[in-house]
Amino acid sequence: MKIVLQNVLWLLFFVAYQYFCLASESVTIGILFNEGSHQSEIALNSTLHKKNTFDQKAFFKSNVLQISNFDSFEASKTLCGMLEADYGIAAVIGLESPTRAILESICNHFEVPYIMTSWRPPTRKQTDTVFNFFPEAELFAQALAEIVKSLQWGSFVIIYETEEGLIRMQEILKLQDYKRNSKQNNILVKQLGPGNDHRSLLKEIKNATENNIILDCKTEHILPILQQAKDQNLLSLHNNYLLTSLTETVLFYDALLHLTDSINDLMYTEKSITPNPINCFEQTKSKNGYIFAAYMKERKPSLSLSGPLKFDDNGNRIHFNIHVVDILDNQVIADWYASNSSLVLRRSSNDTEFAAVANLQKILVNVSSRIGEPYLKYRESEEGKILYGNDRYEGYSMDLIQEVANIIGFRFEFHLAEDKEYGKWDEKKKKWTGLVGDLLERKAQLAVCDLTITHQRREVVDFSMPFMTLGISILYKKEEKKDINMFAFLDPFSVSVWIYTATLYLIISVVLYFISRMTPGDWENPHPCDENPEELENIWDIKNCLWLTLGSIMTQGCDILPKGISSRMAVSMWWFFSLIMTSSYTANLAAFLTKDRMEPTIDGAEALSKQTKIKYGVVDGGSTMAFFRDSNFSTYQRMWTNMLATRPSVFEKNNNDGVKRVQAPKGQYAFLMESTQIEYEIETKCDLKQVGSSLDTKSYGIAMPMNSPYRSAINKAILKLQESGKLNDLKNKWWKEKRKDPSCENFDVEEKSDSAELALANVGGVFFVLGVGIAIAVMLAIFEFLWNVRSVSVEEHLTYWEALKVELKFACNVWITKKRTKPVISESSSSSSHKSDKTDDKSMIHSFLQSAGSFMNLNN
Repeated sequence: MKIVLQNVLWLLFFVAYQYFCLASESVTIGILFNEGSHQSEIALNSTLHKKNTFDQKAFFKSNVLQISNFDSFEASKTLCGMLEADYGIAAVIGLESPTRAILESICNHFEVPYIMTSWRPPTRKQTDTVFNFFPEAELFAQALAEIVKSLQWGSFVIIYETEEGLIRMQEILKLQDYKRNSKQNNILVKQLGPGNDHRSLLKEIKNATENNIILDCKTEHILPILQQAKDQNLLSLHNNYLLTSLTETVLFYDALLHLTDSINDLMYTEKSITPNPINCFEQTKSKNGYIFAAYMKERKPSLSLSGPLKFDDNGNRIHFNIHVVDILDNQVIADWYASNSSLVLRRSSNDTEFAAVANLQKILVNVSSRIGEPYLKYRESEEGKILYGNDRYEGYSMDLIQEVANIIGFRFEFHLAEDKEYGKWDEKKKKWTGLVGDLLERKAQLAVCDLTITHQRREVVDFSMPFMTLGISILYKKEEKKDINMFAFLDPFSVSVWIYTATLYLIISVVLYFISRMTPGDWENPHPCDENPEELENIWDIKNCLWLTLGSIMTQGCDILPKGISSRMAVSMWWFFSLIMTSSYTANLAAFLTKDRMEPTIDGAEALSKQTKIKYGVVDGGSTMAFFRDSNFSTYQRMWTNMLATRPSVFEKNNNDGVKRVQAPKGQYAFLMESTQIEYEIETKCDLKQVGSSLDTKSYGIAMPMNSPYRSAINKAILKLQESGKLNDLKNKWWKEKRKDPSCENFDVEEKSDSAELALANVGGVFFVLGVGIAIAVMLAIFEFLWNVRSVSVEEHLTYWEALKVELKFACNVWITKKRTKPVISESSSSSSHKSDKTDDKSMIHSFLQSAGSFMNLNN
């Protein structure tokens, strides 16, 4: 305690010594404060105390007054009262105030140095004793514009408090020219309204789905506004703020330090700067104010918190440095130097990425998605077990984000989009739907599914590098296999025609038989050498008539032809009938065998667009729909027009509905969708096929808010997965290995349904008829052979088995081409008893054959 008391006494003695012995002159500085200048008061007291304690020439006093912010007359009276004091005022320091102009004018008129620490509009007015420690307005606006450009914000919102703030933003507003062809303004300008509640304005900005905000307001208003922004969910990870307000306390400290140092310097040079009282109603001016102000403008400060100081002739500060500080990392990321109007970036892209990843690792990342196999589906739980969080889902998207999260090192949780859409602009609600809407409304930091990277979506959100490349293709149903009809060759004629034709064949044969018997021309001389024969013969028995009509209709002809006029007339009419029927059958047979190929078939978009029987459609609101709607290619324009005009609607809510419509039993419908999804569907749905090649090339990517700082890290993770083959493994896993239904073999090979070749099934009946006919012929041949053996045994008086043996031996000897009228039989094979029996049998058989011949010839 004794030591502390001694130190206090020594300090008091030192201060008293400085005050009474060393200080040669007392100097008063005028300070004009406004409401809320508490921080500046602390800087004032600490600085003057330090100067009075350690400096030896001047003892500084302050005359602090508070001025009105709205009454210029009252503010001028306050300043005049300060200048009329008996001790005089060496200089006046004025903080930011709406009445600044009148104060500046009074001090400049009476040549009293007036120092400002707040922004003022650009001026070319000559002010010898007035200068500002705040950066010159045009240079400051240029610096802000360079900083914004370095941030590479594609779009942003400017929030300003007063009209002066809008002037400060003039160079930033010129950046709008960088996106003249954009469909939407990339710079929005909003002014803070009166009062302290700005939540309605912040909600409007939130609905505008903008993440980058430039806030220009008073320093004391920054924290309340940010707190309200937090309440509106505008202070999340992907929101970026640029605060343009400079700390006025620092400028006030630099101004006060520069002022006191200049006074001490003049004291050492023994130049008197003793202030004199000034009456505002008289023409007296400060005796040394002009010289003092000129000295302060030329003097280089030894120490300055706000950087280098240099003023032009009008009192504008033209040398200063602006440091851009990342508040979260408490790190200077860029410096702007007014001396050469250059911006120097301190943080490299790697540093920026590292900081973004670090911030991402601190939160639970919300991932927006939608149900759609194989990208995401509900996981089947064990009986009685309830699943929560990510355990509820599985699929390609889940595994992809898991792999990315393992590389980057963040935690995530999947959430489904409420409207179950991918994301499109809703003209009625004036907002984006689906996954894109979740990103813009700050409900998610990432969005992943079979989300296509499109130009429209790219204008409002960012995408990672593609994790899957694909194209639009056509899904169509395979031709159904019809039942095999081996008798398809009968189809050209109806059953009644076949019956009528067969009946007519028999009738014509009988009619021809009677005509041939009646006409004299068909009775011929059996012995041409005998000119006067006693008998004539007619070869047109019923057997030959049947053969002639059959040969005619089979287009094979006959070796015998009629000679009578009436018989030839009848045969000619039958030939004419046979010609028409045979030609009609041949023509119809070709049509029936190829009728399947006459059905509407498609081999691509061009063929699909030129027909009207097969309808076609897309997912409503998807990227495929946007492709046809915005395409300039004539074929796709025609297809889009047809889709719009078709009733009932050909647009489906999702891919599953489109696939089911293609599979409908009687549905003539084709569905246009991404090729990767078609691969997934036809892997197990064997009745479907992909038609033609891809119509375009597109990609799937992970979506995130615009200008997301972690985009680079996600791109590197996807590239790593691609190079390692993990992306291909994931596709095989969910497209093939995880499928419950059996895979279709050669599902990617289209059937050659339009081939010109005829299959066996088409002509199998002809082979069947041929086989049956040959079989009957063979049986008849066997019957004739056995009947002939019977005849030989009767004629030659042999047993039936002896005759059979002889005939078989002869028939099997293929080298013999001539046959004896009577077979060669060994004598040992005959006997008298047998001969008598044979004779009786021969007489009986011969009598039977003669009777049969008489019946066939119908001889009287």
